[in-house]
Amino acid sequence: MSHFEFKCTKCFKSHKADPQTLKCGTCSGTLSVKYDDSKRPVAIMVGGGTLEMPIPLSSLSEYLSLGEGSTPVVSMPNISAMLETAIYAKLEFMNPTGSFKDRGTAMMISALKSKNVSEIVEDSSGNAGASVSAYATRAGMKAHIFAPLSAPQTKLNQIKIYGSVLHAIDGSRDETTEAAEKFVENKSLVYASHNLSPFFVEGTKTFGYEIFNDFDREIPENIVVPVGNGSLYLGIWKALEELKEKRLIKTLPKMHCIQAENVNPIASNKAWSKSEIKPTVAGGIAVGSPPRKSEVQSVLRQSGGTAYSVTEASIVKWQIKLAKHEGLFCEPTSAAAFAGLENLIHKNQINKNERVLIPITGSGLKDVFPE
Repeated sequence: MSHFEFKCTKCFKSHKADPQTLKCGTCSGTLSVKYDDSKRPVAIMVGGGTLEMPIPLSSLSEYLSLGEGSTPVVSMPNISAMLETAIYAKLEFMNPTGSFKDRGTAMMISALKSKNVSEIVEDSSGNAGASVSAYATRAGMKAHIFAPLSAPQTKLNQIKIYGSVLHAIDGSRDETTEAAEKFVENKSLVYASHNLSPFFVEGTKTFGYEIFNDFDREIPENIVVPVGNGSLYLGIWKALEELKEKRLIKTLPKMHCIQAENVNPIASNKAWSKSEIKPTVAGGIAVGSPPRKSEVQSVLRQSGGTAYSVTEASIVKWQIKLAKHEGLFCEPTSAAAFAGLENLIHKNQINKNERVLIPITGSGLKDVFPE
C-alpha cells in the first residue's frame, strides 16, 4: 500500500498516484501529493543532511540525481545599499542544467521511472525542456520536448544535445502547450508536464528545506519569486508549511509573485485572456494560462504576499544592474523578480527593516543577451 496519493487542490477528492493522472476527474482541478500520516513516508535528507523531506517514491534507491540542489545563498551588498534593504540571492543557476527546474525534474523523472514509464512528452520555454531532456537521458527514457521556435537558440541546442526529440513550434508558449497535449493524445504517451505533474512540486520543495539551514532557521521575512505557473513558488510554500507542522519554524514569510506586464494572468488581478499576451524577454514566466493559478493566489492570500507586474524595460535594466553591481549574470526571468522588488519596496509592501530572499532561477548565459 502506497504512503501517498494525489489530492485535488480544488474539491479535495483523492486519486491514485498514476503517471497518466494530471487533473481531477471530477472538477478538472490540479493535483498535489498527499502523504498518509499513518504510514512512515520514504524521505530524503535535505539542507546539508539535517532535515527529512517526505518524497513520493517507494525507496531511496529510486531517486535519480545529477547533483541538483544545495545551491549557495549570497548577500547582495551593493543592491542592498541601493534599495536600503537586506537582500539575499539563492543561486539556482548552479544546478546541473543551469536552472531551478532540475529540482522538480529529478523528482518527477524518478517517480515516472519507478512506474516503468519509458517515453514522455514535455513542453517548455526552454529551461524545463533542457532539464527534462537531461534527466530523461540519465533515466534511459525517450523524451519529446516541445518548445517555442522563438526560444533562445542556446536553450534549444541544450535540449537537443541530451538526445531528446525537439519539436520547435512556430507559435506562442501556450500554443506550444496545445501542440504537446495533442501529441500526447495522438501517441498515447505520458505527459511529463512540469506545470501539471504533482511530482514536480515535490522536487522544488527542496529549495524551502534548504533555506531553513541557509539562514540558520531564521528564514527571511519576504521571498520574491518570478512566477509563470508557479512550481517553485508553490514548492517553497509547501516545504515551509511542512517545516511549520513539524514545529521547526514558527512563522511563515510573505511570498511575493512577480510577472511581466506583457504576460500577467496572476498579477493583473482581473479577468485575463490569452489574447492579451505580448512578447516578453522573460520567457521563463510567459505562461498565459497557468493551470496552478488558483493555488498561487491562495498562497498569496495565506502569506500576505503581493503579486506585481513589471515592464520590459525594468527587466532589462535589472539584468544589467545585477551583472554590473553584483557580478551575477542572470536570465531576464530572474531579473524580473528584482524589478518587482524595487516596486514592492517603493510601495511599502516590503519594509526596509525586513530581509528579502530571491532565487536566481537561471543563468543569463542560456538566454538572449541584453543590448
